[in-house]
Amino acid sequence: MARNRWLRFAKSLRFVMLLGAFGAAFGAVLMFWNGGAKMVSAAKYLLAGDESKTVIASIMGGTDAFLFGIVLVIFAYAIAFGFVFELSAEERSGLPSWMQTKGITDLKETLVSIVLVYLVVDFATDWPESDVLQTWQIVGKAVSIFLLAAAFRLLPITTADREAEKESPAPE
Repeated sequence: MARNRWLRFAKSLRFVMLLGAFGAAFGAVLMFWNGGAKMVSAAKYLLAGDESKTVIASIMGGTDAFLFGIVLVIFAYAIAFGFVFELSAEERSGLPSWMQTKGITDLKETLVSIVLVYLVVDFATDWPESDVLQTWQIVGKAVSIFLLAAAFRLLPITTADREAEKESPAPE
């Protein structure tokens, strides 16, 4: 009897994760706001007749903010429907595939891939903003992004890939 109470209490702690889901959703709203502000800034530069690298950097920065906002929305849904709410198989199959989180590994893979995309966009944004001669730091950033991408590529990409690896016979 006491064991059931502890188990029920432990299972109820999953609702604490809703704080993370709500935080991610709020962060997404902020990123969409930030992206919109950057796009408005780019439009102002264009309307003022400015055709410099600042316009390109503002548009790329806005796009980057929107992209990160989308990722935060995906995280919010993944946390809520993957870890907090228990759905039947029928309900789960009715969700879009991006909302069907199979575990924490899916979230980690999504996070790593979006960090890579963010770093690439950040690098591409920093490049046109810089009016001075590029330094070794920008080269170091590019090499770091490449190495992170290569390391990520060496990992099994999805749960389906892992399952396929388990089922395939070992090479002789």
